[in-house]
Amino acid sequence: MLLPFLAIVVGLVVLVWSADRFVDGAASAAKHFNIPALLIGVVIIGFGTSAPELVVSALASLEGNPGIALGNAYGSNITNIALILGITALVSPIVVDSQARRSTLPLLTLASIFAALLLFDDYLSRLDAIGLLIVFTALMGWTIYQGMRDQPDTCSTSHDIPIPKELQQGLAHPMPLKFALIWLVIGLILLIASSRILVWGSVEVAESLGVSDLIIGLTIIAIGTSLPELASSVVAARKGEHDMVVGNILGSNVFNTLAVVGIAGVIHPLEISREVLTRDVATMLVLTLSLFVLGHARNKGNGLITRSKGLLLVSAYVMYTLWLASSVFFAA
Repeated sequence: MLLPFLAIVVGLVVLVWSADRFVDGAASAAKHFNIPALLIGVVIIGFGTSAPELVVSALASLEGNPGIALGNAYGSNITNIALILGITALVSPIVVDSQARRSTLPLLTLASIFAALLLFDDYLSRLDAIGLLIVFTALMGWTIYQGMRDQPDTCSTSHDIPIPKELQQGLAHPMPLKFALIWLVIGLILLIASSRILVWGSVEVAESLGVSDLIIGLTIIAIGTSLPELASSVVAARKGEHDMVVGNILGSNVFNTLAVVGIAGVIHPLEISREVLTRDVATMLVLTLSLFVLGHARNKGNGLITRSKGLLLVSAYVMYTLWLASSVFFAA
């Protein structure tokens, strides 16, 4: 039992570290090849913040563990909104600009509803998964088009998917191409290796404790793979970079809902237990819709997630976790 727990801890640490190295190397290499900053922001930032979820879910699906694949994706979405956004608001109230409420949030809501409809037959076929990826590709293309039309000469993809200042500095002064390619390869190798270790440890722990791999995916793995968003969101909020907090969390959820689940489903069609739809997907939809209320218009068309609203979000996450715990207890 000790070895699987150690595998989870080591796997998560290496996973987070290797994702950062992969993004740094990819961004610098892209800059050397004169790829527009906008495209770097949309693709690399979008992939970078969700790389842990993507690789873990893909490998879990490949190894026949659909619970981890789905639990990681939907659990990360719930964690992002309820726990990360809630904690960040407790640290510093978050301004939700009108652009985010008019575009990214509605898109996330529609994507979540679309994904939920595909799961109603308790099965995610390859055709369903391809549908998710087609919608994701269309949204990415639309985002790139909008960003190029509105802000062709900036380092920001849009108001919704801003590039962190650390990466902007990296794009302005990229590392030598040789080192960028080395970190790109090393980061990718470690990303895959740590994901395999994490999935193995999680399955072993789930079997030892007599709980489903879905529960492990919704809790331990979901929180672990969301640690980069938590750290960056708290720091960004303290610096007043509210666009980055809201944009990256909502953007990460769109990526998880469409790309992560889509790729996992293409690799291996997934049997969906009814509880995933009635408990986890339903919770994700309620939390997404709640952002319309919590971020309602206040000053100059912007919304504000206050500390009291942040506490409400964290409380919702605690209640959801207790719900998961009760399901394990009564199942036993």
